[in-house]
Amino acid sequence: MRVDFVKMHGLGNDFVVLDGRAQALPPLGEGMASALADRRSGIGCDQLILLEPSGAADFRMRIFNADGSEVGACGNASRAVALLHGKPARVETGGGIIAVEPRGDGASVDMGEPRFDWQDIPLAYGMDTALMPVSWEGLDQPGAVNVGNPHVIFFVADCDAVPLDRIGPEIETDPLFPERVNVNVASVTDRGHIRLRVWERGAGLTRACGTGACATAVHAMRRGLVEREVAVALPGGTLTIAWGEDNRIRMTGPATEAYRGSFEWGDFA
Repeated sequence: MRVDFVKMHGLGNDFVVLDGRAQALPPLGEGMASALADRRSGIGCDQLILLEPSGAADFRMRIFNADGSEVGACGNASRAVALLHGKPARVETGGGIIAVEPRGDGASVDMGEPRFDWQDIPLAYGMDTALMPVSWEGLDQPGAVNVGNPHVIFFVADCDAVPLDRIGPEIETDPLFPERVNVNVASVTDRGHIRLRVWERGAGLTRACGTGACATAVHAMRRGLVEREVAVALPGGTLTIAWGEDNRIRMTGPATEAYRGSFEWGDFA
């Protein structure tokens, strides 16, 4: 069975998009997702995105990390899918229903409401998620936010100086986070700008993470460090994050289609 795909990226965070709305596809499991994501023997990507029909929204978006694990949300992929869809839509995700709207060479995405309760992150035991009494090798007192998937955020003087490739996997898999966690290290430049690097759960260091930008911005706003709309600069580029009075997060930024192709399903199943 020959299957079409679209290769896309948001600020360098790249995706293979399979459209199961236009072509009925066999069940997709973790093994096949990781095989397609492999950069040596597959197509190669940070996340594999599967679009499917939905009874609750215009369509459903499923998200698989490079290791094959399925997650509930991906901000950069949401912008890419909005660009691919070509018109405003409500999209069902594992983290809830979001709203996407293509804009020029990118999109604006209503990412929904952030969750702060320790059970919603989730954490292994109760604590204040605004200022957590935990530390790892000098990274201390982080915050935690769930924006469709779990994030822990550390504010540091210089996010580029943190050895995130080494400490990221340690924090990701710490027993405090029973579903693992995305690790964000951020530096507040001024009340309108944040610099950010992210170790992404199941994918590793990434050039951009949309949900990480949302979680970091909201946590900085919650702490009173920035205004309610900020520019978040990641290694791959900048996203604008606004947290409205209606408690909903809106993310705006670019997305790009790289190329299209096809593959034999049986070669990766």
